[in-house]
Amino acid sequence: MNLHKHMEAIFVVTLVVVTSGTFAYDSLREADESVASVARDNPAREARTVVVRAPTLPQRA
Repeated sequence: MNLHKHMEAIFVVTLVVVTSGTFAYDSLREADESVASVARDNPAREARTVVVRAPTLPQRA
């Protein structure tokens, strides 16, 4: 029973750390929006979509 309490505590602490880290990361990204948009725009313009068909088995008549 004690193991379940520890697992629950670890889960709650992990949830709090990840949530606060996400908020901190989002606020940093919004504060530096001009650099992030330049970094995102250039590769997006040069990106190409490649469609590859899976090989099919030869069909017999």
